[in-house]
Amino acid sequence: MDQEHESGIGKTAYGRIASAKDLGRVIRTKRKEIGMRQETAAGMTGVGTKFLSQLENGKETAELGKALQVLHKMGLELYVFPRNADPFKER
Repeated sequence: MDQEHESGIGKTAYGRIASAKDLGRVIRTKRKEIGMRQETAAGMTGVGTKFLSQLENGKETAELGKALQVLHKMGLELYVFPRNADPFKER
């Protein structure tokens, strides 16, 4: 992770996920974009409010299945690919 990203300067809402904190930040950003309270989002995604709070705060041990469920229900996609095959880089 570069220094700019770590410091939060120039940080965008979406993009590369390098940590549980990054994933949580993306989920929180999406939830706030759609104007949804945490309690409502938890109910809509089928998880508890405590779980969603912990996920948004970057809990390292959050259950992967539930995290993927939240992403899906929030309209977010998760892609995994080799670094050298980054499909988002300009060619």
